[in-house]
Amino acid sequence: MKKILLIIILFITLLDAENFTDFNKTHLVNIEALSVTKFELTDKNFENQKIVDLSGKDFFIVSVREPGSDGRIYAVDRDGIIWWSGQISSGAGGGHETDNNIFYILSKKRFHMSSKYPSADGVNNMDFTIKFTPDGQALHLGNIKAMSYGCIHVEEDDIRPLYKWSKVGMPVVIMRGNYVQFLNQEIDEFEKEIEEYDKKTKK
Repeated sequence: MKKILLIIILFITLLDAENFTDFNKTHLVNIEALSVTKFELTDKNFENQKIVDLSGKDFFIVSVREPGSDGRIYAVDRDGIIWWSGQISSGAGGGHETDNNIFYILSKKRFHMSSKYPSADGVNNMDFTIKFTPDGQALHLGNIKAMSYGCIHVEEDDIRPLYKWSKVGMPVVIMRGNYVQFLNQEIDEFEKEIEEYDKKTKK
């Protein structure tokens, strides 16, 4: 009986994408954030450096949900201001990792059913889809407590305004590593401005 129970627990554990922790995939492109808008791209051997500056453009940053990364999405406007940020989940390990690169939005679809992983009940399972790769990786409404097969799951309160703001052709930066330091810097600067304003208005 104990053996049967152990087998059942092991099977359930394997089915739970949350427990895939093998994030050792070698990515064709490695990305490091140098500033809010500037990124260093290298190949899988961290060679052939290329600097990409997205200043003057609206774009998304996704720091995937893996060890050493933020697990957040950031919306950056053309003035280089991070105007929105929210938690996400991304591709599970073991071959389902979300790809690193600077992609561009290919299409948007308010209601969408995954053709590769359709919902058994026939209900749309990829609402607010913002597709950025030809093979179907996308930002969309999803459970951020569960890892995906490669897409970026975003909560409803976040995906609604981000979907409305997004446009076809907009860059989507998918990266490992941290970006939250730039958000923290903006928050600190904003708090200082508020303090200065309060001091001036109290005089």
